[in-house]
Amino acid sequence: MDGAIPWDRIVVPFAAALAMGLSALATAWAQAKIGAAGAGALAEKPELTATIIILVAIPETMVILGFVIAAMILLH
Repeated sequence: MDGAIPWDRIVVPFAAALAMGLSALATAWAQAKIGAAGAGALAEKPELTATIIILVAIPETMVILGFVIAAMILLH
């Protein structure tokens, strides 16, 4: 088929971008909620600083996993 559309060349990059973009949006939303709650907690108990920093860093794993999935999609 000479005029066939190469769907794999269109859909695969879109799927990888979707995996990366949605994981980044989810991480941003989670960090916003955790950061707001953490700021309130730190105002009352400054000794919770290390715990709040860890809690804010945990959602970053979603972006890392999104990147891994995007790489797996692109390298299929």
